[in-house]
Amino acid sequence: MSATSSRVRELLPHATDWRPFHVGADLTAGLMVGLVALPLALGFGASSGLGAGAGLVTAIVAGAVAAVFGGSRVQVSGPTGAMTVVLVPIVASHGADGVLVVGLMAGVVLLALGYVGAGRFIRYVPVPVVEGFTLGIAAIIALQQLPAALGVRPEGEKVLAQAAHAIAAWADHPAWAPVGIAAAVTAGVLLMARLRPGLPWSLIAVVVATIANSAAGLGAAPIGDIPSGLPMPHVPTVPVGDLGGLVLPAVAVAALAALESLLSATVADAMSVGRRHHPDRELVGQGLANLAAPLFGGIPATAAIARTAVNVRSGATSRLAALSHSVVLLVVVLAAARWVGEIPLAALAGVLVATAVQMVRVSSVAALMRATRGDAAVLAVTAVATVAVDLVTAVIVGLVVAGFFALRQTALAARLDEVPLEDGVDDTRHEDEERSLLDQHIVAYRMEGPLFFAAAHDFLLELSAVSDVRVVVLRMSRVSTIDATGASVLADTVARLEGRGISVLLSGLQPRHERVLRELGVHDRLAHDAHSFATTPEAIAHARMHVARAQHAHEAHPA
Repeated sequence: MSATSSRVRELLPHATDWRPFHVGADLTAGLMVGLVALPLALGFGASSGLGAGAGLVTAIVAGAVAAVFGGSRVQVSGPTGAMTVVLVPIVASHGADGVLVVGLMAGVVLLALGYVGAGRFIRYVPVPVVEGFTLGIAAIIALQQLPAALGVRPEGEKVLAQAAHAIAAWADHPAWAPVGIAAAVTAGVLLMARLRPGLPWSLIAVVVATIANSAAGLGAAPIGDIPSGLPMPHVPTVPVGDLGGLVLPAVAVAALAALESLLSATVADAMSVGRRHHPDRELVGQGLANLAAPLFGGIPATAAIARTAVNVRSGATSRLAALSHSVVLLVVVLAAARWVGEIPLAALAGVLVATAVQMVRVSSVAALMRATRGDAAVLAVTAVATVAVDLVTAVIVGLVVAGFFALRQTALAARLDEVPLEDGVDDTRHEDEERSLLDQHIVAYRMEGPLFFAAAHDFLLELSAVSDVRVVVLRMSRVSTIDATGASVLADTVARLEGRGISVLLSGLQPRHERVLRELGVHDRLAHDAHSFATTPEAIAHARMHVARAQHAHEAHPA
């Protein structure tokens, strides 16, 4: 019970979560993120099928809960594009209440993942995957802004299709005002952030663009009317018979929320200086956020890289920034909808394009592209898959490709060499000893590195090719790993050699490897007790005795 209580306390908020913080910087960052999050929340809510209001509620409620209970001090949560793709078929199959119940179930799954410590597995995601993911997300953010920057309505589900349609629609009826506003905001933010990085240039650029659009009558489309007020909390329900069909969607939503949130937190760590995020607490925070949002009619939420990046770039220092972003959205809902509705969508598009550019660390990407072919391939494949497919698929593909190159490198480390039997002996003695063994039709091989599925095939081909010998001694003291495939291939190789009348002796087999061979049922096929030795000299002595007995038997009973 004490261990459980200690674990729960570890995952709950601490007083140190709020230190250090700078009120001015955090409130400014929260205001900027709130303005950026507003159209995104409305758009993602509408595209999910539950309406723009659901997206806004999600950003307010889930954003506040995750800010307090999450594991990152600069993470911003809310509705995201990746999540809406998962939700659309759920709405079609189970209706709005089905989505809300899925959110509640996903929240429970996330809480369980955080409690058991699943967040630590994010550390096993290779750096090229994270960088490729970040590069892909930056490209998606920029592409998503094309419709608003060109002054056309977005159409299509995939970001590439939306961008292509936006360009075609603009070419038919060019509108230069939104293009000019978006370009000016993007250039202004990027340029001034380099010259005077301490000022909230994103906010300044949005204010200037809004005033210019209204005063000069440029005609760029504003955000427009937004819903006001929050609904009363209620517990969504679905027929008991439908719950079974919601389990897999809930697991998928939880997996996406966990993956996107932890990767977003990792990216935020790379963009900021200071304490690292707590992965398990991040899962708990997202779980609580997804338990709270559906009670107010909100859709499942996750950490949002675009908003998190804006938060960091706007100077956020603590959770106060993410929390104030939710307060800003709440104020907008209750009091300031009319004024915020005048902000040109093109201005917000310019802010997000600038954010996307700032997300990409050119030096890091260039270094990975130059490092090895494997790193370059993993980065490129992950980035392309993120844009062309979706986030989860991209990370899975990136991990598979990274795993392939890692296994390839590990397999290349496996060696099977005919080497001198003892270290520290002069070369002349080595040559005499090896020549003596060969004269007796005995050969000794030292195996080094891992013997696993990626290296086992080459091992089989090389060892099975030995000829003109009667005894093979396998020196296994330097084998680092044996898996099921490696053990089976070793057994098959021994069987092939013995089928050709060649005896196989093992020396230096480590206890942990012997245990693996026994558990897999192949130890007896490899060598009986008389053919396994603790040291190589013992194995060589037995090999000589074996050859001598064979020669004596041959002389006594010639063919």
